[in-house]
Amino acid sequence: MADRLDAFLRAHPPEDPGARRPFDVREDYLRYVDGKSRLDGAAAFLAARGLDTSAETLRAVAAEKERLFTERLRQHGVDAYPGTVRLVRALRRAGVPVAAASASRHAGELLTRAGVLDLFDALVDGAEAARLGLAGKPEPDFFLEAVRRLGVPAGHAAVVEDALAGVEAGRRGAFAVVVGVDRAAGADTGERLLRHGADIVVRDLGELLVGGAPQ
Repeated sequence: MADRLDAFLRAHPPEDPGARRPFDVREDYLRYVDGKSRLDGAAAFLAARGLDTSAETLRAVAAEKERLFTERLRQHGVDAYPGTVRLVRALRRAGVPVAAASASRHAGELLTRAGVLDLFDALVDGAEAARLGLAGKPEPDFFLEAVRRLGVPAGHAAVVEDALAGVEAGRRGAFAVVVGVDRAAGADTGERLLRHGADIVVRDLGELLVGGAPQ
């Protein structure tokens, strides 16, 4: 995806020379793409570079991202974070309902390939969002629909998110607790999660269990 965006920037240079810098797979992904739908992520990044954000361009960039992601998923599969699996299993043993909410249309396939789909009582993915007309993150629609399916009010539920847009959505939805997961472990990513709406930040969800993260 980064190579494709770099090529796009070279072919469609913005007026501001400072905006021509290549797509940064860490910083730009976290700031503009992470946690958002394909179209919303493409729009945010292109707008930040002063590039064309017409519907045609957004569809082209989003389609290429989809192609590359699907190709990589088929070739390499996906693994679940052990600490996350431990936490979800512990919640289920305690009788706490758990839902997955993701802007990705591949969320169900990802959970299935990781062998954890059966751990969730409900799933709200990109396909469901399109069907129901849900707004994307940072709006709280995904999470509110998820807890609606669980039969739990937002004020009695927690949101767990590793994306800036996701923790902001949790804050906007007035959830009881918003847990930010600092997967990037950058110099200030934890602070950014807190500023966008996280109540607490952990590096691994296993830290929330007695005994901490898995070895």
